[in-house]
Amino acid sequence: MPALLPTKASTSDAEQVRAAGKRRGTLLVVDDEDGPRQSLWVIFKDDYEILMAGDGPHAVELVQQNRVDVAVLDIRMSGMSGIEVLERLKYVDPSIEVVMMTAFETTDTIRQALRLRACDYINKPFDISTMRAAVSSAMQRRTLESEIHNNTEQLQELIAELQTQKIEEQIANTRGEIYASIIHDINGPLTVISGFIQLMNQRFNDASRLEVEDLEFIKDRLKIITRQVTNCIEISRRYLSFLRKQTDEAPRVGVNQLLSDLSHLLKVHPSLQHNEFTTQPLAEDIGVKINGTDLIQILLNLAVNAFQCSPQSHRVDIEGRVLQEPLDLVAFKDGPETRFLNVENFANTAPLLQVSVRDNGSGIPAELLPKIFQPYFTTKGAKQGTGLGLNIVQRLIKEAKGALHLQTRLGEGTTFTIYLPAARLVK
Repeated sequence: MPALLPTKASTSDAEQVRAAGKRRGTLLVVDDEDGPRQSLWVIFKDDYEILMAGDGPHAVELVQQNRVDVAVLDIRMSGMSGIEVLERLKYVDPSIEVVMMTAFETTDTIRQALRLRACDYINKPFDISTMRAAVSSAMQRRTLESEIHNNTEQLQELIAELQTQKIEEQIANTRGEIYASIIHDINGPLTVISGFIQLMNQRFNDASRLEVEDLEFIKDRLKIITRQVTNCIEISRRYLSFLRKQTDEAPRVGVNQLLSDLSHLLKVHPSLQHNEFTTQPLAEDIGVKINGTDLIQILLNLAVNAFQCSPQSHRVDIEGRVLQEPLDLVAFKDGPETRFLNVENFANTAPLLQVSVRDNGSGIPAELLPKIFQPYFTTKGAKQGTGLGLNIVQRLIKEAKGALHLQTRLGEGTTFTIYLPAARLVK
């Protein structure tokens, strides 16, 4: 039996639709008798692309290979029944519309067909106008559902695009704070350099000739200026390394320097308010395989989140350590008070950097724990954040092939622990 019968050229409305570049609907006719199949082909050949099958397996194969909009099935067929074919077609393509037809109508078959979401039920011998109306209605439903599906996909893509843009804006805003710290760090030594140059100029202008003590004064000040210039160069190199994309090269900036930069940012952050915080450096410094700005942003977001976790004054501690063995991931299990994120993408190879941000605030309720990393989810007031901080943390850690472990307990506080691939520093 041919899968697709050719249609004759005509000047019908269907031909005009095709000429306009629009897709004609595809109708599948399934009947083990040749007469009804040919009758339906004659009725619909000018309106739709026609696929025909004489048994259930052939019908299923056609739907697997073609985009079928509507199927007309005979219920009573040898081998696979129409009800079985309906079920299989819906399994292959749940959105396909199906019109059932039979000469032996029973309450049970009607009930089964409706349960499997057949859209209409027609008795044999069928009336042409009734059949046309049933297939036309089914095609309209299919078109409408397709449009709804396409519109929903477009809406979801738009929402995702807006969400990504919002997150990128938030990342850019935080980096603005970090870059402001660059200016602050460099301003210090530049102020010292400027002051000593003014002193030396004044000494030169006041003296008609340079004495031994003048030379000693200049040499001493030049040493200080040289030291401050070196500081400026080191600061510039450090932050330039932050701006570079992460590569396989060994890191040049130590974690302790990053923690020091973070401490400067937190001391002037408005979320600090009356809370206390400490930053504990590593006993032995090490590099980390992540863009330095990204690591500062991760820790800054976690610290700010910890500052804002309770309106009462509380303490936030940031502490780092180096792990010389991979993590035993079996020990990390999600529960009502714990979460372990990005285990599937985690580069669990020693050495690892472990940094914990711990607060003694109010803790996170169990019902909120699954939601806190979702974009825009927040329990804070409108002026305290956008609900993107933890989502950004999760995203940056995933990009760096790190992992995040969250532990919380109501009334006792919360600890966020990040694990990142570490490496020996390049001198």
